[in-house]
Amino acid sequence: MSRSDRLIRLMQVLRRLPSPVTASRLAEEMEISERSMYRDIQSLRSSGAIIDAEAGFGYTLTEDPSLPPMHFDADEVDALALGLHTVSKLGNSEFTHAAQNALVKLEASLPQNMRQRLRHATVGSHIMRNTPFSEADFSGLRESIWNEQAVFLEYFDLNDRCSKRKVWPLTIYFFNEVQALIAWCCLRQDFRMFRLDRIRSMEFLDEFFRPKRVGLLREYFEREKECE
Repeated sequence: MSRSDRLIRLMQVLRRLPSPVTASRLAEEMEISERSMYRDIQSLRSSGAIIDAEAGFGYTLTEDPSLPPMHFDADEVDALALGLHTVSKLGNSEFTHAAQNALVKLEASLPQNMRQRLRHATVGSHIMRNTPFSEADFSGLRESIWNEQAVFLEYFDLNDRCSKRKVWPLTIYFFNEVQALIAWCCLRQDFRMFRLDRIRSMEFLDEFFRPKRVGLLREYFEREKECE
């Protein structure tokens, strides 16, 4: 790998890994020595990349819109095509529209040879599903997740028993045939999952739980990993 290609890859790694990221972790990811890593970080800084360093913690990349965009390789274009085509078939009208728009924008930003790759990707997907109808305010729920805003739910379980509770919404997950809200339940003081099609009503409260969402999501997925 040439040094210029290595620097491009390092920028991608800095974008992908949770920041701050240590030099040893970067060196391991790049399969180079820490000494080479320090030199590469300095080269990126000299080229205009804004990379902050904090002793004992690591490096943080600050994106600068004045820097030229990264180019996608063939594998990345195929992965993007697969992801967006799959999203467009999930049965959610908002995401279907968003995925189709994203494909148009992505195609317009690619060089001609990669546009052909996107249009005629080597991978595809086919989803056969009958997603239960949901009256939940999908857009409002996503906004409350982003704003870390508490929500009051009226929810019916699989036995049609009604419960009312305040939750901290963390993320919406798309499973094979249902969409579900993963949340911190203030009543049970634990994580709970609520199928969107079984939510009868939602009230967005003037109560916020920032900045707890990222930490709670990390804890949730760590628990899930331990159960696998």
